[in-house]
Amino acid sequence: MYKEGDGLILYHGSENIIKTPQYKGGRPYNDYGLGFYCTEFPDSGREWAVTSNHDGYLNSYEFDKTGLSVLDLNDYHILTWLSVLLQNRSFSVDTPLAAEGKRYLIDNFSVDYEAYDVIEGYRADDSYFSFAQDFINNVISLDQLKKAMYLGGLGNQVVLKSEKAFAKIHYLDSEYVDRSIWLEKREKRDAKARDTYFSMNRDKYVKDAIYIISIIDKEMKPDDSRIQ
Repeated sequence: MYKEGDGLILYHGSENIIKTPQYKGGRPYNDYGLGFYCTEFPDSGREWAVTSNHDGYLNSYEFDKTGLSVLDLNDYHILTWLSVLLQNRSFSVDTPLAAEGKRYLIDNFSVDYEAYDVIEGYRADDSYFSFAQDFINNVISLDQLKKAMYLGGLGNQVVLKSEKAFAKIHYLDSEYVDRSIWLEKREKRDAKARDTYFSMNRDKYVKDAIYIISIIDKEMKPDDSRIQ
C-alpha cells in the first residue's frame, strides 16, 4: 500500500487541477512524445501553469521511481537529447542540409526512448527550442549549442511515459498561480536567455568549430572524441 513519504515530489503546471494524471492523455507533440510532464522545481511549474489568457495551478505529487526504468538524457550526448526532440517537435528544415542533419542525428544518436517508463532531461521551451533549431540549420556550432542550453535556468523535466509509471504517482495538493506574477517572471527569464544567446556571436562563423555539416561530412558518432 502506498504511504506518503515514499518518493520524490514532482510539480505539474496547468490551467486545471489534476488529481489523477491520465495515461496516454495530453498532447503527442511534446519534447519526448506522449506523457505527463513534470518538474522537481516548483517555480518552473508555476511558470508553466499560466498563459497570457489564464491563471493556473501548481499541482504537486509524490512519485516513487522504485522498479521503473528511467532514461536520463543527461547521461548521454546532447545530440541524443536533440535526436529525441527532432522526432517529436516540429522543426524548420527548409534546406537540404537541415533535412539531412535531422535524418543523420535520428539515425546515429537516438535511443529507444519509448521503451522506458520515465524520461528525464532538458525542457525545450521557446528559447531552448530556437537554440536547437539554429544548430540544425547550421547557424551555431555544437559548442555554442551546449553553452546555450544552460542559459534559461529551467532545470530538468521528468516525464512519465508508461502505465506502470502512472500507477506510481500520487496527488498531494494544488496551489493557485496568478498569471500577473508568474507570466512576467517567465517572460523575463526567457528574454534574459535570448539576450545572452544573441550576445554569443551566433552570427559569426567559428573556424575549426563543429557544426552540423561537420558531423554529417565526417560521419561522427556519439563516441567520437571530436564532439566530446
